[in-house]
Amino acid sequence: MCWSAPADAVVGTVVAGTGVACLVRAHRSGHPNRLLLAALPLVLGIHQLVEALVWLGTDDELPSALAATARTTWAVIALPLLPVLVPTGVWYAAREPGHPTAPAHRRLALLAALGATVAIPLATALATHPVTAAPHGHTLDYSIGIPHPALLLTGYLITTVGSLLLSPDRLLRQLGLLTAAGALACALLWRLAFVSTWCALAALASLLLLHWTGHPRTNRH
Repeated sequence: MCWSAPADAVVGTVVAGTGVACLVRAHRSGHPNRLLLAALPLVLGIHQLVEALVWLGTDDELPSALAATARTTWAVIALPLLPVLVPTGVWYAAREPGHPTAPAHRRLALLAALGATVAIPLATALATHPVTAAPHGHTLDYSIGIPHPALLLTGYLITTVGSLLLSPDRLLRQLGLLTAAGALACALLWRLAFVSTWCALAALASLLLLHWTGHPRTNRH
């Protein structure tokens, strides 16, 4: 796998375009509870487009102020935003008519609350430390100054991947399996650039949401 400014630009354009289609499809299919999670591919597509700018910044092809803004924007989406957006979106989608009620909702609500808790120190770190990025082979290694990184990363993955795995919707559980496998692969292959590579793979995996947004509810059976 090789990531670069052109690669991120292509992936970002495809995923963002799919995200727009997800939102349109969820709206037209009469599934308003799916709209929040349907926005995920659009967010991740924009994220990859921003990372294309980060790559250009590492090559001194952007003004320093724009490069710094791109790095910070990338980090905001990757770190405090995703652990809030994903579990909240899964929880809200599970509230559509016909889904199992109390037990599933309680578990997903707890994960959404955990995601918000994890996002607080991540957002604080971004507000108090500059974001740097350096090429590491064909990946980017971001440095942000996050406190207790192992603990926060564990909470981050529990909320983002775990909420998908615990969804009452079979298609979302399949997406959870793909993102979990991607997280494991990135941890093994690109340890120094884990967040960057996992977000890229998660963006590609999120293309499955185009099918989910217009599909009838798929429960556990």
